[in-house]
Amino acid sequence: MSVPERTVPTEVTATALGPWPGDDPLEAARTIRGELGSPHVPFLAELPARGVGSDALGRTASLLEELAVDVQPFGWRLVDRPGRDHRRAASALSTDINVLADVAGAEDSTAPEVKVQLVGPLSLAAGLHLHNGERALIDHGARRDLAASLAAGVGGYLRRVAAAVPGARIVVQVDEPDIAAVLAGTIPTASGYRTLRSVPASEARESWRLVLEALHAAAAGEAVVAVPEVEAPFEQILAAGADGIAVPVKALTTRQWEQLAGAAEAGKRLWIGALDVTAGDLPKTAACVDGVWRPWRQLGLAPSLLGSVRVTPSDGLAGLTPARAKDVLSRLTRIADGLNQQVLG
Repeated sequence: MSVPERTVPTEVTATALGPWPGDDPLEAARTIRGELGSPHVPFLAELPARGVGSDALGRTASLLEELAVDVQPFGWRLVDRPGRDHRRAASALSTDINVLADVAGAEDSTAPEVKVQLVGPLSLAAGLHLHNGERALIDHGARRDLAASLAAGVGGYLRRVAAAVPGARIVVQVDEPDIAAVLAGTIPTASGYRTLRSVPASEARESWRLVLEALHAAAAGEAVVAVPEVEAPFEQILAAGADGIAVPVKALTTRQWEQLAGAAEAGKRLWIGALDVTAGDLPKTAACVDGVWRPWRQLGLAPSLLGSVRVTPSDGLAGLTPARAKDVLSRLTRIADGLNQQVLG
């Protein structure tokens, strides 16, 4: 595959983070693609309710090249050869890609983009365990091998998705939910009596660089790293070659907004978790628009730069009902429309 040209975004769009309720990939694909039509970005749903292998960690582990996993009472473990759990994860992913091909193929006009997700190398090392039950994060060699194995495996994943939706631009979300604890050294050991040593920022940056370069070489049109807002290492992520950052908006500090402003001015994508889905009722559209527009103006950013923004929920949607998840997607598109109206004045 050739490396795609980078496009200059001109309008705010919407997408979601990947996790989706239920266990029916056909219903999920139809709902997502129905709600997130052009110019928005439909995504390949993760359905953890299906059980082992459909969770984000197992799904990503099935992509690893020359490494295999199984499930133990303490979680996913690296093993010598693929077993039932590994095959189950790979099979579920293949099913989802085949369903995506069927649904997209039946559409009158296919969305110009599609998003996929995978767990990033640092959170993968924090989630997978070695034979002795310790997290792979404890061992420098294991961390290095995992990053290299993931980088080697992503190309095949993207080629399969590209074949399912011919001509669509592939967008990739690299999830690092555990990154703050990884860098701070607060993840507990198996015994729970101490914590694992922090991973140097330089090593984290190199791990991301390996995976991001592999994604771009496999024709990813956009690759962003998704992190929680607490202690989010924006500068390290961008220095590793990410096309952008995905982060919830609700607890961002002024300093973090300033860093995001610099990223926007440098031409990076900002995926802003503008819709809080962790509370009871969904916030009003106008309040979510203001939550992005107000700091944008306060920082003196040009309204035209809002085209770099994709709006997302603050979290995955797997814990919601299917009807509520559908409402979230609808609300996201309205938030995007509201921000675009602000640009037009």
